[in-house]
Amino acid sequence: MEFPVSAACQCGQVSYTLKRAPMKVFACHCQECQKLSTSPYSVTAVCNTEDVEFRGEMSQWERLAESGNKNYAKFCPQCGNRIYHYNPDAPETVKLKLKPVGSEVSEEFAPQAHVWVSEKQAWLTLEEGTVCFDKQP
Repeated sequence: MEFPVSAACQCGQVSYTLKRAPMKVFACHCQECQKLSTSPYSVTAVCNTEDVEFRGEMSQWERLAESGNKNYAKFCPQCGNRIYHYNPDAPETVKLKLKPVGSEVSEEFAPQAHVWVSEKQAWLTLEEGTVCFDKQP
């Protein structure tokens, strides 16, 4: 796969260009991510802030994580798609929630590990050999 790649929210008002592959990608099974994704887990691509160029107007929502870390979320105010999360105390990275779609980018955004499997839905079975952490590593 070649970079840069681009992605946009459902209505197209917010978009971004990612200049390099994510540093890491993980699937989070915590209850907050289950709410966010309206599915059993949420996939997050951790990227260097300097590698992403955002366009469009975004709204912000904030919460404190169980760890005490600040979790700020940027989303499209028109369609509601979550775009990325960040911690203002660690501005060097962003956690992309909105991924490019299409088979040509699927491998770059495949989870390398599953976190918070202690809160995983009981009916969900993970493949044997999957890297898992009960909470945040």
